[in-house]
Amino acid sequence: MGKCVRVVGVLAICLGCTAAFGEVVIDYEDLEEGLQGELTFTHQGVTYRDVNTVSGHFPDGETFEPAEEFRQNILVEDATLFYDEFPDYGSPANAMTLGLAYIEGPNLTIGPLASLWMDLDQLYNAASLDIGYYENGPWGGIEYHLDALLDDAVVASDSFVISDLGGRDNPTFGSLSLSGAAFDQLHLYAWYDGMYSKPRGIFDDLTLTPVPEPATMALVGLAGLVLTRRRR
Repeated sequence: MGKCVRVVGVLAICLGCTAAFGEVVIDYEDLEEGLQGELTFTHQGVTYRDVNTVSGHFPDGETFEPAEEFRQNILVEDATLFYDEFPDYGSPANAMTLGLAYIEGPNLTIGPLASLWMDLDQLYNAASLDIGYYENGPWGGIEYHLDALLDDAVVASDSFVISDLGGRDNPTFGSLSLSGAAFDQLHLYAWYDGMYSKPRGIFDDLTLTPVPEPATMALVGLAGLVLTRRRR
């Protein structure tokens, strides 16, 4: 009977620990639409910084310099109309975007997204997000990247190429996800032919999986050991 009580007690503790390091989904629904910060903004353990502070070029050869201050805004958009058109994108109604302005209410602006750094308040080992953007038109061929970094070194990465089918640009969305290594920074950026580029983008449902503390993992291992002995 005493062994059974100990097993139940250890399992209860471990279940609580497991819940503590479950994935975190940041959907921006707790924020009001509008300006959140210029150059930097901290929310739910993520510090967004260095907005569009890069130079680069577009597929047509036009170049750009680091954005002036008003294009380095960090904004939350009520993107209801985008969610209506793409119900599998993110979670309505708020999304994060960058740049000059937003449109109040359910209409939206998809702002310029060349480069955005995200500093994390702890170690994670998986991340994903949905990104809405314009494809074709002047944006075709640009790559969106999501890098994970630890000690300034890239440890995991994902990317996709914006469609280049010609004709008018039109909105769509995609996802970026990475896992397999511990990291404490993310870098979301656009790339074309060896340089930064600046397509338009909004993003939502930044999902992070924390790395469990060593003590927590030891406790989970202890629970497994106790259960194994109990079975014997």
